[in-house]
Amino acid sequence: MSGPPPQAWLNALLVLIEKCQLGLLSLWHALGLTGDSHGQPAWPWARRIAGETLLIDLGLARQVGLSVCAIGFAVLAVSVALAWRRQRVVLLGAGALALLVAPWPKASLLLGPAMPTSFHASPTRFSVDAIALGARVYAQHCAGCHGADGRGEGPLAATLAQWPPTLVSPLLARRADGELFWHVLAGMRDRHGRLTMPGLRSQFGDREAWAVIDYMKALSAGSGAGADSNWPVPLRLPEMAIRCGSDAPLALSQWRGGQRVRLVAVDGVESLPYEDPRFLTVLVTQDGKAPAQVPRFRAGCTATSPHAWQAVASIAGEAPARLAGTQLLADRAGWLRARGAPGRQWSDADLVCVSAPTANTSRNAAPAPDGLTALLLRMDAEPVRFVKGGLVH
Repeated sequence: MSGPPPQAWLNALLVLIEKCQLGLLSLWHALGLTGDSHGQPAWPWARRIAGETLLIDLGLARQVGLSVCAIGFAVLAVSVALAWRRQRVVLLGAGALALLVAPWPKASLLLGPAMPTSFHASPTRFSVDAIALGARVYAQHCAGCHGADGRGEGPLAATLAQWPPTLVSPLLARRADGELFWHVLAGMRDRHGRLTMPGLRSQFGDREAWAVIDYMKALSAGSGAGADSNWPVPLRLPEMAIRCGSDAPLALSQWRGGQRVRLVAVDGVESLPYEDPRFLTVLVTQDGKAPAQVPRFRAGCTATSPHAWQAVASIAGEAPARLAGTQLLADRAGWLRARGAPGRQWSDADLVCVSAPTANTSRNAAPAPDGLTALLLRMDAEPVRFVKGGLVH
């Protein structure tokens, strides 16, 4: 997995485009010009600005960026002209000239197809419970074509007019979650109008559709890591409830407070890891229960959901029976970045989510005293830059 090119201007442009489209949607909805679709404001147009296209066509991105600058200059010129009568003609002329010479991109290149749910946000927060539900839905309705491993080689795949695409690729990253949601329920057709994937609207509801998307993300990571030691799609820490001692459970996102997190699958008191000040440690057990006795200096905060074990196994690409001892490391931004095998020391080889190095990364920096420290320093120096379906995450 790699993020978009590290140009700061490109990331700023994508954020601006996303905010403008979301702002336009909010305005249209507030004015009553568009209704709801599946409980969220519906995108009313058949096209949207395809931010994902700008990632692979930097020439088009530069055209858009320069055109945006021209619009900004023209707006500024008009604003100043309204207050400065003496130079009004000059300012209005300068604004018009900027719009005239701007390299306006072709709409056919900039715009892509949109669905009413294109800008919908998943309500599941990629939780372990949603992943577990999605696994059941996927096994019942999707594995026949897409395969148990998501590689598109299920027993029914050969009977289809078009072979199912593999999920173990950047495919999931090229579509916004809202568009995946739409296709899960409504199906897909090719350019000739032939059905290539049946819609499952009659089989289950919105909750199951969002859950199966979460499971597909986990499946993509697990299958990709097993084959290539690299995730095709970056994943965030799955949401789960955490209990420390006798304290009340807290959501992981609330509990971690912007700190790095280590998830460790344990199957007994003897396998409890030591606490480490470099990150927060969460124990994942098969039944969601904390060990009865936690020795001194050992980690004791536990994921309370019994589904956490299955979800972590899916993400790590391990069979649940062999998960004990597996570790996952998340960076300060909440992205899962590295996977550690039982009984092995950490190193750069454990990175499964690799982003493009930043300009500030020093190639001549002094080596870290141990593999884990080197791994954490690299994670901090190379933050994930992820755009999914044109939306910045």
